[in-house]
Amino acid sequence: MLEIMNRRIVVLDGAMGTMIQRQALSEDDFRGSRFAGWDYRLKGCNDLLVLTCPEVIKNIHRAYLDAGADIIETDTFNANAISLADYGLGNYVPEINYMAARLARATADEWSLSHGGAKRWVAGSMGPTNRSLSISPSVEDPAARNVAWDELVSTYTCQASSLIAGGADMLLIETVFDTLNAKAALCAAS
Repeated sequence: MLEIMNRRIVVLDGAMGTMIQRQALSEDDFRGSRFAGWDYRLKGCNDLLVLTCPEVIKNIHRAYLDAGADIIETDTFNANAISLADYGLGNYVPEINYMAARLARATADEWSLSHGGAKRWVAGSMGPTNRSLSISPSVEDPAARNVAWDELVSTYTCQASSLIAGGADMLLIETVFDTLNAKAALCAAS
């Protein structure tokens, strides 16, 4: 990839979330048959779609590849134990990340095969989580924290290792508003 990057601009795909919103999926779509009786509302848990609506995600990947993307991101922006806990899905982190990377990898490889072998890459997307190491969740207690460094590094490590096992070529730490969270993600990715 570095050789190609030295010769030309490499294009990264666009926003996965807005492409998913365009699909106007229902709660039932997010649940699929596997999570039909789940105790939590799942609509909005975009990362789960790699298990419940993989063809929707595959079509989004294809659309970006057809538009000229060299790199497609996995549908894993919030696929970490901290964020998925809001949906009761914390235990599904390894499976979701692995399957998201497999899905993106398969789509990239299929596209490459049908386009004369033009290599395409998969970036494992790792987002910010919904907790901050630097910012207190309580106005009354500025020193309070709802996550610890070791917990966040462990959270990101699980996500990163599952993405790599699934076939991601690289990790993309994105949209992290807290630099200490970003450092934890970088520590986990190294």
